[in-house]
Amino acid sequence: MSTFPYSVTLTSKRLLRCKRPVKCATSRFDANVLRCVSSAELSSVNNGSVSRRYTRYARKEPVRIGCASGFWGDTATSVPQLIHSGRLDFLVFDFLSEITMSLLTAAKAKAPNLGYAPDFVHVALAPFINDIHRKGIRVVSNAGGVNPLACAEAVQEVIRKAGLDLRVAVVTGDDLMPHRSSLSEVRAEDGGRRQLPHGLHSMNAYLGAGPIRRCLDLGADIVVTGRCVDSAVALAPLMHSFGWGTDEYDLLACGSLAGHLIECGAQSTGGIFTDWHKVPDWDNMGFPVVECCSDGSFVLSKPPRTGGLVSFGSVAEQLVYEIGDPRRYLLPDVTCDFSQVVIREIPGAAHTLARRP
Repeated sequence: MSTFPYSVTLTSKRLLRCKRPVKCATSRFDANVLRCVSSAELSSVNNGSVSRRYTRYARKEPVRIGCASGFWGDTATSVPQLIHSGRLDFLVFDFLSEITMSLLTAAKAKAPNLGYAPDFVHVALAPFINDIHRKGIRVVSNAGGVNPLACAEAVQEVIRKAGLDLRVAVVTGDDLMPHRSSLSEVRAEDGGRRQLPHGLHSMNAYLGAGPIRRCLDLGADIVVTGRCVDSAVALAPLMHSFGWGTDEYDLLACGSLAGHLIECGAQSTGGIFTDWHKVPDWDNMGFPVVECCSDGSFVLSKPPRTGGLVSFGSVAEQLVYEIGDPRRYLLPDVTCDFSQVVIREIPGAAHTLARRP
């Protein structure tokens, strides 16, 4: 886990910038932007529509999270599918990989207002922002790449043009280039130390769910981050909704598992399944939805009348994807042991149930 501070910038009608990021996360906010009350209950009125009210630590019913993107350039058909048929509380996106960060860094070097995934703004959000608002779906995305503030400003412009009043939050602090001089060498996996390359263009820490959860606690409707671990975009909404503490490691591991299973989009619904010939309707591939309970158990499914396949095999393959040792999967929030996870198909439905033993 990075020891550098993160910052949370929360806005309603304009984007706030803070030169001292830690204070930005914990102290004053413009009264016109956010009203904080002692009961941790936040509400806002959106152009005469029903007030949104976000209450921390009170939710008992399951939380539904759908993932609409597993990489930068993923299909745009996932968004309307999940919005209209997923019955979602949260819509999350994962756009980043190591090569994506390099490409975004090159883009920002050419133009300072670039460096994020524009697909998120113009393809995923803009055409559906009214539907997202009407259904009360909250959005979390790491589309900010190496320029999350610029991404958030672009999102604000979409909201403005739609005539809506949605709160947009930005998580920063993953960019370590300002600390370049104090990080002349790094510790390698073998325990040795190596010098950083001289031609270093970007350096980012993997943030966890904590700052995203903070944004949601403060009432954000849309959260944009830079580099964070992929599963954090799902774990944070669960921590926010159920009030899971940072030391409730079993629950954090369960939430991280739920996030890991959906973080690559349609991979868990048959997109790269070994038995590809068993996967129907590739042209209408269903994207994953997890319905999570406060005890950490969850059901993974896909929207009705979509293609793809949710089975023991497709989900199990995603479970072991890019985790290294399944008994010691390292994340900023928790170290997970997935060796005893129970996966069970639910007969007669395109669902699988995952729970801890």
